[in-house]
Amino acid sequence: MSKIIHWGIIGCGDVTEVKSGPALQKAGGSQLAAVMRRSGELAADYARRHGVPRWYDGAASLIADPGVDAVYVATPPSTHMEYTLAAAQAGKPVYVEKPMGLNTAECEAMIAACGQAGVPLYVAYYRRGLPRFRKVKEWLDTGAIGEPRFVRTLHMTKPLAAVSEENWRVDPAISGGGLLLDVGSHTLDLLDFLLGPIKDVNGHASNFGSPYKPEDTVSGRYRFETGVHGTGIWCFNAFSNEDVTEIIGSRGSITFSTFAEQPVILRTEDGEYPEFIAHPPHIQQPLIQSIVDELLGCGTALSTGDTAIRTSRVMDELVRNYNGR
Repeated sequence: MSKIIHWGIIGCGDVTEVKSGPALQKAGGSQLAAVMRRSGELAADYARRHGVPRWYDGAASLIADPGVDAVYVATPPSTHMEYTLAAAQAGKPVYVEKPMGLNTAECEAMIAACGQAGVPLYVAYYRRGLPRFRKVKEWLDTGAIGEPRFVRTLHMTKPLAAVSEENWRVDPAISGGGLLLDVGSHTLDLLDFLLGPIKDVNGHASNFGSPYKPEDTVSGRYRFETGVHGTGIWCFNAFSNEDVTEIIGSRGSITFSTFAEQPVILRTEDGEYPEFIAHPPHIQQPLIQSIVDELLGCGTALSTGDTAIRTSRVMDELVRNYNGR
């Protein structure tokens, strides 16, 4: 592989406008060479606005482009497996949006295909790379709160103002389930990064009157391989918005929000120490940089298929009683 990774994007929609597309252009050793969207007009418009040399209206053409070294799949989850398998068959590394697939079985198929083809698979759980959560990881690794004992998450939002055919995030055929997969997955993967893999999971899911098919409320308890206990509840049909996770240890605690622009807070017997750490302009750039570095042989990626499938397994277990799978 060259000293520069030339990327192609399949599905240059909203997520690629600020979060990821410019990050692929600005990361060291990285260039955005081509984009694809089913509407050629929209693909051409994206390429023009972002200074991308080539555009396509078909995924096969982008994957076959000899000037594309690696493929970023930025479509809804229903096509993640299809495009990942196609890129792997072409011998090209894959970076896929989260959640990794519609379910664990799809994730397993994606990992198997990439392994057989000998290409790496990465997943866009980009909070692993953000400085704010690296600080939380630093506090944990340096024993700032002693030995972690348990973690609790409360995430609730007001109901969706409107549900339409365009809101694929609550269409299980496209998203794989409800908003837990789209929103809650970030927190669960972040906990995997901070505290290690989750070993045991028990969950319950319900729909308390939301006008869509999948669950709107999920609760769970779990135990990490390290022995740390955890509880979480995600309710997307509540009276207000709140997003807080607290890790409690033998000598203190750490509190953070996965989504809100709030300080991370370290509390010990000596006092309270909040730190506000801003996100970078292009929020996926730190993770993308770690991926590019690994592809160039000078680093280790922060989020891979092997780490991401663990989050998919946890989510499948949390909603098993509702989906029957």
